[in-house]
Amino acid sequence: MKILVLNGPNINMLGIREKHIYGSETFDTLIQTCLNCGKELKIEIECYQSNHEGDLVDKIQQAYGKVDGIVINPGAYTHTSIALLDALKAVSIPAVEVHISKVEEREDFRQISYVRQACFKTISGQGIQGYVTGIKALKNKLEMYKGECI
Repeated sequence: MKILVLNGPNINMLGIREKHIYGSETFDTLIQTCLNCGKELKIEIECYQSNHEGDLVDKIQQAYGKVDGIVINPGAYTHTSIALLDALKAVSIPAVEVHISKVEEREDFRQISYVRQACFKTISGQGIQGYVTGIKALKNKLEMYKGECI
């Protein structure tokens, strides 16, 4: 089993940016947390981050036939990117949307999530541990539907 953990703009700035919202844990800690979770669950984890929407679309398309699930934190593209939504829908890979902060308690414009329409679960406000929750949710879903069309 292989899961792609995909991060959008500014996630690489964790530990530096707005610590009162995103906490003090670094991007390296986030990556290590995901890799450790994969090791514990005996699944392969690939992590990718880009500040560029097209790169994220390309990575989703390249995942087709190569990964079993996607954990995606689109960052600010959550609220603007129909392109990411369309890419996720095009590949039909089971996906979980993750947000470090509680987006539902933030600014009005953050209440819209385009990618959510292509995800079976959204995790918000758990910090980087939300990625662990997302990886586990994907693993459970994939094992539940093994051999079936999801």
